[in-house]
Amino acid sequence: MTEPLDLETAQRIASTFKGLGDGTRLRLLSILLKGETCVSDLAEQTGISQSAVSHQLRTLRDLGFVSNRRDGQNIYYQIDDEHIEGLYLLALAHSHHLQNGK
Repeated sequence: MTEPLDLETAQRIASTFKGLGDGTRLRLLSILLKGETCVSDLAEQTGISQSAVSHQLRTLRDLGFVSNRRDGQNIYYQIDDEHIEGLYLLALAHSHHLQNGK
């Protein structure tokens, strides 16, 4: 990795960090990493309105982090990118590192 990033690659990486750069989205991902979950359950577990959860899930879906399926009136979300768990766990480990004074 000695060559500088081209603009397109840099922007894709920045979009990934944008997806991980919001506390609500991280909380949703932490739940979804345990398995498929419907919007109402995500709202209940986070204490956030279903509308706000849906808004954040739309962002995660647009970034390719999650996908969804409909079952009657419920929409279920699941992680749709095998890299998300690794990125999440690495960021979590880094946050613990920072909390413990490096």
